[in-house]
Amino acid sequence: MATRLEGKVAVITGGGSGIGRATALRFLDEGASVVVADLNRKTGQETAAMARERGHGKRVRFVRCDVSVESEVAAAVDAATRELGRLDCIFNNAGAGGAFGPLTEVSVEDWDRTFALLVRGVFLGTKLAARAMIAQGGGGAILNTASVAGLSAGGGGHAYSACKAAVINFTRFAAVEFAPHKIRVNAICPGAILTPLVGRGREAQMATLFEQGQPLPVAGRPEHIAAAALFLASDDAAFVTGESLVVDGGLTALGPGLYDGHNPAGNAIIESIALHHGITDVARLAKLPAGYDAGTVEE
Repeated sequence: MATRLEGKVAVITGGGSGIGRATALRFLDEGASVVVADLNRKTGQETAAMARERGHGKRVRFVRCDVSVESEVAAAVDAATRELGRLDCIFNNAGAGGAFGPLTEVSVEDWDRTFALLVRGVFLGTKLAARAMIAQGGGGAILNTASVAGLSAGGGGHAYSACKAAVINFTRFAAVEFAPHKIRVNAICPGAILTPLVGRGREAQMATLFEQGQPLPVAGRPEHIAAAALFLASDDAAFVTGESLVVDGGLTALGPGLYDGHNPAGNAIIESIALHHGITDVARLAKLPAGYDAGTVEE
């Protein structure tokens, strides 16, 4: 069977669950070797174990990695070049919901922590992967997880939305800078996707609500984003750079409004965040007490 990433090596941050796990397994199935980088040692090792069960044991590595720390991102890139021989792709995917609550009450610490994960992490992954790709020659692909929240207001919380907008424009800038080296840089903008970050054990209920909240009556799943990442990482996208590929079931075509209290999918996400933090009376994200949502990625 033909494989689209045969012989390529990729680093995938946030590879311990959700979009990152689905992408790691898809890339491995398509012939790539993969470094799974994740802050959560348990889930990262689970992804590696799943890869071994599928016969990919020689082509997978796990590296514990806080993407906001340069030395740890460097270690993930080094694992690819030193243990697997090269680096052809990095998927800067690690994320969390981050700071939430009324802007007037959000702490500077939670705001900065959100940007450290969602923006600094993308910067570091791009910087260090590009450095390795330039040194080895031959080009490469850098993928960044943005979001529909970065395209318009109402698609996510304030800090999260600001971060994802930054990722989209950073992607454009990096695409221009690295084009002479044949390094393509693109972003993916997922819509409502059933990941552990969103579902938190309520996936069946969330799936129904997601189907109702967008034109395409299909609940978004990590595998949908993995397929988009595969395209952008492969030679099929050889002439695609500086783009932000929206994968959202038509949500942005409709107008997201996920956090305005009127969209069932948005209401479901808000309720999920609230229940995770022990809050039972909430109608919309702005009514949540200020705090920080780390999702499921931290130990």
